[in-house]
Amino acid sequence: MKLKDKIALITGGGSGIGRATALRFAQEGARVVVSDMDEAGANETAKLVKDAGGTALVVIGNVVNRIDAQKMVDAATSNFGRLDILINNAGITRDALTTRVKDDQVSMMSDEQWDAVLNVNLKGTWLVSQLAAVPMIKQKFGRVVSTASVGALGNIGQANYAASKAGVIGLTKTFALEWARYNIRVNCIAPGGVETRMTAAIPDNIKATLVERIPLKRMANPDEIAAVHAFLASDDASYITGQVIWVDGGLTVGA
Repeated sequence: MKLKDKIALITGGGSGIGRATALRFAQEGARVVVSDMDEAGANETAKLVKDAGGTALVVIGNVVNRIDAQKMVDAATSNFGRLDILINNAGITRDALTTRVKDDQVSMMSDEQWDAVLNVNLKGTWLVSQLAAVPMIKQKFGRVVSTASVGALGNIGQANYAASKAGVIGLTKTFALEWARYNIRVNCIAPGGVETRMTAAIPDNIKATLVERIPLKRMANPDEIAAVHAFLASDDASYITGQVIWVDGGLTVGA
């Protein structure tokens, strides 16, 4: 097992990629702390982990709140004695065109839409990473994997999301440089389309257009993203840090 006896904190673990990652990590021998604002979802993930013979602990909280973020880290260290792996998976979308004019009426992305996405996707990644680094530095060991997106390259109607995910890439590279001396490796994955609750809301005609742009002609299963998380968190990736792994079915080839 690639992650035997490792302690992993997974934010946004109540569904989708986070849930798949929690299950994969448990299969690989890790004990997982599942964090989410969705209590029912987090508890369901923990139940699935336990039913499969693994160990899971639930912490309900918001990654944007420093007190909540500290509770997530403390849950790992107080219950298991250490924190080895952080998966920054929590994220949201609030899509809108930056500025649109139709019939002489101007509509714009709101401050709330901008702030909400930048807070959760970027500040949340920074905050939980900052706090998780403290025990990792003390133990001279840590693995941080954050979630960027192909959206970091730009996407119509997602200025807030694109900016947040581009920011995650910048954070990843900076953390990797700052923490390498403590044997902490920091990477991020940039998924393309993934079959999750978030993408389920996309109308079928738009989804079909998106799939047509993907060389592999399909969206990813959350388990396929979880597999990359497991690889980057394991010793198989012992000489990889500061990198962006594009898990997108070939969508960004040549970009």
